[in-house]
Amino acid sequence: MTQYGPTPLSGITVVEFTHMVMGPTVGHILAGLGADVVRVEPIGGDRTRRLKGSGAGYFPMYNRGKSSICLDLKSADGIAIARDLIADADILVENFRPGALDRLGLDYDSCAAANERLIYCSEKGFLPGPYENRTALDEVAQMMGGLAYMTGPPGQPLRAGASVIDVTGGMFGVIGVLAALEERHRTGRGQKVTASLFETTIYLVGQHMAQYAVTGIPAAPMPARVSAWAIYDVFQTRTDPVFIGVVTDALWEKFCRLFDLDDLWADETLRENNARVEARDRIIPQIRELIGTFTAEEVIAKLDGSGLPFAPIGRPEDMFDDPHLNEGGLEDVTLDTGAKARLPTIPIAMAGQRIGSEQTLPLPGRDTRTVLERLGYAPDRIDALIEKGAVGEDER
Repeated sequence: MTQYGPTPLSGITVVEFTHMVMGPTVGHILAGLGADVVRVEPIGGDRTRRLKGSGAGYFPMYNRGKSSICLDLKSADGIAIARDLIADADILVENFRPGALDRLGLDYDSCAAANERLIYCSEKGFLPGPYENRTALDEVAQMMGGLAYMTGPPGQPLRAGASVIDVTGGMFGVIGVLAALEERHRTGRGQKVTASLFETTIYLVGQHMAQYAVTGIPAAPMPARVSAWAIYDVFQTRTDPVFIGVVTDALWEKFCRLFDLDDLWADETLRENNARVEARDRIIPQIRELIGTFTAEEVIAKLDGSGLPFAPIGRPEDMFDDPHLNEGGLEDVTLDTGAKARLPTIPIAMAGQRIGSEQTLPLPGRDTRTVLERLGYAPDRIDALIEKGAVGEDER
């Protein structure tokens, strides 16, 4: 891919057997960091490409920067090609159901026997334990691990508004892969890395578990929680709502002065945060009434540059026109339909440079011939494999 940012993983080769979100996230991040990622798809392409509804964005979001080769992994020739790809790779990424690759002879032990430097990243529902052979999805993990309970109102579990467990689980997979690469520098050997949906969820709700351990009181779902700060909420203006947070005593003084709340600042019993939390029922109605007299633009103008945390309430479609994101946070993408879009870059800067590039999403099998040629396959052999249906290439 054409990259204008840093490429610290240049020269690292990845072969990816994935679908949906969690596994592709690993490959997308590694590709964004400069690795050469070859995505193995079934003949005709991964079904994730054709999802509708909330799944329509999965493929373009998490499969940029990769090559695509289509293999029939039910055929001996397809498996042989997969083994050649793995023997030539630094990293393998997979996120199919437990045992799926094992049944194809592509388990870790078999792959490591052919390539002792291979780092084999499995993205699963669960780490080893009683649940490890269960099939899990992002929503299963959110429900099971307490995140949905914490997100919805009491008694109404609600999944988070994005595939946070799939994506974060993919990020943990990348962390494990990078740690294994560093260890390989010392040992010369690869290893198996496993990340999971359930344990990722537990890590995210760990703060609430720790709260219970410290206080003995179960954490209330977010809509019913007692905030650590008196002012940490969404306030309705005359136009649109705005989130405002006052998280230190110094910011309390600044907030009072910005909004001419002289009576509240004069009340010395409110100078300390915990006292304000106890007095929240008295403070908040006054502040809601005041904020309601302004437009959202007027509130933001007062708060911008003040050091006070604030945020307009954005929607995903609003982000395309966000002036900050348009300074490097979005990259131009040509979708596999030929349509143009701008999608989020990996949210990292290295040495002051953002990571990102103009991307063309690969059509199924777009790079089949190129990848096989790089493995040393002769053109007539490639033609024969295509004729047999063991491999597929894009013909558009």
